[in-house]
Amino acid sequence: MEQRYSWKTLTLESFMILLACVFFFPFYFVIVNSFKTLSAIMLGAGALPEVYMLTNFTEAWSAIAFPRVLLNSVIINLFSVIGLVIIGSMASWRLARYPGKLSTFLLILFVSAMIIPFQSIMIPLVQFTQWLGLIDSLHGLIVMYFGFGSAFTIFLFHGFIKTVPIEVEEAATMDGCSDIRLFWSIVLPLLRPMVATAIILNSLWIWNDFLLPLLVLQDKELRTIPLAVYSFFSLYSKQWGLAMATLLMSIAPILVLFLLLQKHIIRGVASGSVKG
Repeated sequence: MEQRYSWKTLTLESFMILLACVFFFPFYFVIVNSFKTLSAIMLGAGALPEVYMLTNFTEAWSAIAFPRVLLNSVIINLFSVIGLVIIGSMASWRLARYPGKLSTFLLILFVSAMIIPFQSIMIPLVQFTQWLGLIDSLHGLIVMYFGFGSAFTIFLFHGFIKTVPIEVEEAATMDGCSDIRLFWSIVLPLLRPMVATAIILNSLWIWNDFLLPLLVLQDKELRTIPLAVYSFFSLYSKQWGLAMATLLMSIAPILVLFLLLQKHIIRGVASGSVKG
């Protein structure tokens, strides 16, 4: 039987296309303006460039020492995300598999921490970080990401772990499997969809974060990509072309990561279950 194409379907699809265009416009804006001169951007920021110029990329590459900036962002992102996945998965597994008043209290405490505005603790955080000697260091920033990202990561893993059948873990325990081996050999492989989701969500947050690196990193050699982009804007000068070119170059690593993990991300977010 042939399915009829209703007005409801047409309206919904039109709305989805419009919404996709709204989300795509910032990417279009970055792409077209990264190939323009500043005067061309001022004349028409939304227009296609008459001549595609690569000088913005070469100038931005040398002006901010892009390889060094990219390396800083990769180091911070890599170690922060690995630590958050390990902390979040292990802590949430313990909370989910050993229920009780203490586990419930800790889970509520972690979830409550997510609603605290960062700006409200910004000043005491900087003072405390200076006291610990973590200012102006990549490892200090990574440790702070552990603290700020753990609550959200635990929240993600906790709900997913509760959907995993406990019978597999009970069978392994009866065979003499220790808790550490049980987690690494059995539990963690079952969490791959949520691991991928946690990786991409935390990577997007850390890769694009501006305020925390601005407070912690003072040395120009330690700048991340958002700080490098910010350096193109001052009170008397705004180098839009160089900033757009830097943004376009910085999108590539995250885009590749998303494409590699896309299948697992969809499974982790949409299905909420594990097959195996």
